[in-house]
Amino acid sequence: MREAFVIGSGPNGLTAAILLAQAGLRTTVLEAEATIGGGTRSAELTLPGFVHDICSAVHPTGVASPIFSKFPLAGHGLEWVQPTLPLAHPLDDGSAAVLERSLDATCARLGPDGESYGSVLRDFVAQWPDLMSEFLQPVIHFPKKPLLMAHFGWLALQPAARTATRVFRTERGRALFAGCAAHSLLPLEAWGTAAFGWVLAVTAHGAGWPIPRGGSQQIANALASYFKTLGGNIVTNQRVRSLEELDSSALVLCDVTPRQLIALGGNRLPHGFRRKLSRYRYGPGVFKMDWALSAPIPWKAAECRLAGTVHVGGTIQEIARSERAAWEGRIDEHPFVLVAQPSLFDSSRAPARKHTAWAYCHVPNGSLTDMTERIENQMERFAPGFRDCILARHVFNPSSLEHHNANLIGGDITGGANNLTQLVFRPTRRLYRTPLDHVYLCSSSTPPGGGVHGMCGYHAARIALSASNIVR
Repeated sequence: MREAFVIGSGPNGLTAAILLAQAGLRTTVLEAEATIGGGTRSAELTLPGFVHDICSAVHPTGVASPIFSKFPLAGHGLEWVQPTLPLAHPLDDGSAAVLERSLDATCARLGPDGESYGSVLRDFVAQWPDLMSEFLQPVIHFPKKPLLMAHFGWLALQPAARTATRVFRTERGRALFAGCAAHSLLPLEAWGTAAFGWVLAVTAHGAGWPIPRGGSQQIANALASYFKTLGGNIVTNQRVRSLEELDSSALVLCDVTPRQLIALGGNRLPHGFRRKLSRYRYGPGVFKMDWALSAPIPWKAAECRLAGTVHVGGTIQEIARSERAAWEGRIDEHPFVLVAQPSLFDSSRAPARKHTAWAYCHVPNGSLTDMTERIENQMERFAPGFRDCILARHVFNPSSLEHHNANLIGGDITGGANNLTQLVFRPTRRLYRTPLDHVYLCSSSTPPGGGVHGMCGYHAARIALSASNIVR
């Protein structure tokens, strides 16, 4: 075997392609769209000179990725920018709960909740590089530090709603944790949702929640640039509709979700495997907005003006209601909104003295409901005068997100629902393998799931190379 193809140029596809090229295979990445990047694209969506991230914007797992750290991405133009504060969560009284890089500083800000928060996280933060490496493995594996992972696993399996009330005494602490756990796109009452809250908190203290200078596109550009130095080739505007289009003797890794894999494999895939893929559940979608602004967002809470990410949702009860509604196919009038304000820390994102903002809320998969007014009402609630700052806005509903990137089925940005079964067996018990010789899956629909970290591509490429008896 001397040739390999990777279908899709998201971070996982590009990471897989790099490993294949490093192993000496003549590797080609085939990208359906005009630009590379998958979920890490940037564009001038509103006005000239305003650079917006089309999908992902803030990258805690990117800066902490074990495989990205092994690639010379800084030498290929990737620069991480750390906001003054990773996260702020505004409340109606004009204050905000804050996640700082320093664990001790965060504990101090949490007041009565500081001691319990610190007691949960201190050992994990002290060992966060080892812990992050474990997080980004398939769930079923033998950990290098079994006692540490057993301790974390017990905490992680809990429902976030239960954890919030047991660990935190104040509404401030509970809201902060609930906002982090809501990244799961699951009801906060679901088992395993606490994992998302704790992982994001540990990562904030261990590595921060940074943004790439110039936009998320720079992550894809750096990966692609390094790949090309290894002799790799990237072809854009090349939509693969069937695996029959590719050399049957070549190694093929697919950075696609189960629905596309069914279409690619067609009748070559055994009926039983197709049936299992068709049962794979996609999660809620997102309704996303980008704004070109005449001034920074006028938050009531001063801490929000120092944060790269702001969770807009009020109390834990409000967040839980919003997330439950999206999961159950309903629209909440007061959605939990995730906001990023990159131009506060990266002046390349907007013209002088102007700004950009990025936001989304969770909605039922495939929803056609226009959430613009609801999202902007939430912004006005915590930042009065926000609408007066808007020069232009751009909207992506779930349908338009999927049209832009076929992996975002119904607007699902995580490659499939994050329920416990699909976190363990994702998308089937075969994980990265398919019944077809030399064909593997390497998308966020495989472990460890969503996020810009490249580890799905890393694990898939390692398994494919090993199965093909190619020594790297």
